[in-house]
Formats: sequence, C-alpha cells, structure tokens
Amino acid sequence: MIDQSVDDFSLPATGDQTFTLSAHRGRIVVLYFYPKDSTPGCTSEAQDFRDLHDQFDAAGATVVGVSRDSLKSHENFKAKQQLPFALLSDADEVLCQRFGVIKQKKMYGKDVRGVERSTFVIDRHGVLRSEWRGLKVAGHAQQVLDAVRRL
Repeated sequence: MIDQSVDDFSLPATGDQTFTLSAHRGRIVVLYFYPKDSTPGCTSEAQDFRDLHDQFDAAGATVVGVSRDSLKSHENFKAKQQLPFALLSDADEVLCQRFGVIKQKKMYGKDVRGVERSTFVIDRHGVLRSEWRGLKVAGHAQQVLDAVRRL
C-alpha cells in the first residue's frame, strides 16, 4: 500500500462534522487507528498526539483518530482529554477493513476481534507514504512527526 493513492472516504467526525479525505488535499493527513476510547493505552496515545499537535500543524499535517466507538463516546473522550483534532467513528468498520487493521487479538486470555493500533501518513497528494502497525505507544507520536517533517 505504501506509495499508492488512498481512495477517498468520508466518516462521521466529532463536532457534528464529516471528515472527507479529499477535502484535505494539500495537507498531510495522519490517520491513527486505536482500539477504544478512554482505555489506558489509547488515552496515552491521544495525549501524545495532542501534546505535539501544534508541531504537526506547523508541518502542514492534519491529525485524526479513528476507532469503532460511537460519536457520543468520541465526544466525551475528546472533551475529557482536550484533544484539538477530530475523532472519526468507523462503527461499520469500513475504513478499518480498507486499511486492514481489524485483527484477532488475545485479551485476558480470550480471542477477540479488534483494532490493531496502527498509524498511516498520507501526503498532500493523497498518496500513502508511511505506516506503522501493531505499534507501541511510547514515543510513537514523535516518530510520526519526524516522518511528516521528512515529506
């Protein structure tokens, strides 16, 4: 998928908006998929992207988080964590399937189907330039910012 065009998509977003990829042509889009609002790892990841948000913006990048949670859950999470970026609700898993982030995982010894923490960087022309899958949260947002700055 690297160096290939990403097909346009639209998803409901926080703030009573719809996020459409094509509306962000001319900016880099950082699309990060995470398992669930308000869980420890997802909260840390969101806070890291939040804390670096001004630097992403200065580098010409739009950051958006994606999970299968409802918009209501997203709105609560965004408000509680003071996130300056949109969260997209992919309840039907359309975008999750397109990016191949739905995986069988073990949680508390049980097999569960869920979102594998993953991040994708799409350049100003809609071409996928970087991806991280099954990543660890610590230091990840900075790695993504470094990749964005290289574009």
